[in-house]
Amino acid sequence: MEIRILAPTGALGAGFRPESLERGVALLPHVIACDAGSTDSGPYYLGTGEPKLSREAVTRDLRLLLKARDTLGVPLIIGSCGTSGRDAGVDLVAGIAREIAAQEGLSFQLALIYADQDPAYLTRCYEQGRIRPLEPAPAIDRSTLTDGHVVGMMGVEPIQAALREGADVVLAGRASDTALFAAVPQVMGADPGLIWHAAKTVECGAACAIPPSADGLFVHLRADHFDVEPLDPDSRLTPHSVAAHTLYENANPYLVTEPSGVLDTTDAVYTALDARRVRVTGAVYRPSDTYTVKLEGSSLVGYQTIAVGGIRDRVVIEQLPTLLPMAQAYFRAKIHDVFQGRVDPDDVDIDYRLYGQDAVLGARDPDRDRTPHELGVLITVTAPTQAIAHAVATFVAHASSHLPIPQYEGLASTVAFPFSPPETDRGPVYRFTLNHVAVPGTPHEMFRTVHEEVTS
Repeated sequence: MEIRILAPTGALGAGFRPESLERGVALLPHVIACDAGSTDSGPYYLGTGEPKLSREAVTRDLRLLLKARDTLGVPLIIGSCGTSGRDAGVDLVAGIAREIAAQEGLSFQLALIYADQDPAYLTRCYEQGRIRPLEPAPAIDRSTLTDGHVVGMMGVEPIQAALREGADVVLAGRASDTALFAAVPQVMGADPGLIWHAAKTVECGAACAIPPSADGLFVHLRADHFDVEPLDPDSRLTPHSVAAHTLYENANPYLVTEPSGVLDTTDAVYTALDARRVRVTGAVYRPSDTYTVKLEGSSLVGYQTIAVGGIRDRVVIEQLPTLLPMAQAYFRAKIHDVFQGRVDPDDVDIDYRLYGQDAVLGARDPDRDRTPHELGVLITVTAPTQAIAHAVATFVAHASSHLPIPQYEGLASTVAFPFSPPETDRGPVYRFTLNHVAVPGTPHEMFRTVHEEVTS
């Protein structure tokens, strides 16, 4: 038995070489699968429902994939549509698919799987003790589940059900990246350890290739091993590059947790078949006693205005640990004075992030005691409204450019701003609210599937 999987790229809209896809189609895959989402860019996309990648880029990739699926007559599975996997993202990609079908003369059975979570359902789960924290997890209460937006990350089961019910194209909301690639091989009866390990290997397309790129990988999954190769002839895989990808987005390089169990790659062996291909054996999949669905939540923090500046004065840099707390106290009094008590200073967050000193690693930076000769300064002002954030940022930026330096007599310039005006409004800002799982009654309970026939 051989099961063939085509992973055209790491994210729908990230792009891939048409020649690579053609090569993958020629190898006759049993399924084409592609992720379309990520949390890498933060909570904004889940909070707003807006996609990160452009409609034009998604349309370009989806057009090629729908035509490839039509040529092969195999399932096309796309997960986490619209970046966050919200219902709005599924509807967005479905609309694009219908437009392409009309333009290209394509017909197919379409399944839409929605992953938005009903606040009332989540509240019941919370009250019944069916929402559990992961490590580390923030403290939550009922309002965490009802304010903002929450999606559940589906496993293979809703996707497999959609395929059993006749879907040719599955557009899923938030989904486990690996589930997209594991769904069909699992139905075909392959070894679970090899299925999930192969799925983990190709979930980001050619990200594990040398050089990493937005392009595709192809898997030949057999009884006791899988072989993986890049679809670009000028790209290559090595045992090291393939093994290293198991660490990507995982705290543990050997254990990858899925809704239904854990992939254990402790005894996996990676062997070079030639200069471009790698054979993998030895992983096992350990089913869990309890089926869990990862929750992702995002809620509005406020509205933000930023100013970007720079400091190139050793004396100023050395004084910052004293100057910045002093400036914060001054700004609190200024807010009270300017707004005549209508704005509570506690409702306004003013933050200085110093690039070149603590901005990235903070207290864990091994070089944090070394005084840099130049600093980038990112000032963020977050407030209940955009108007308040902007108004506060104007006097924060102004005062920051003339902080009082004890060693200098008279007015000194401290922070220099490259833009005029220095203040830029960012609009609403969000935060992730959950690092939890839900325990549903069934793997399907948290997801809703709609089927439709798309005709040209």
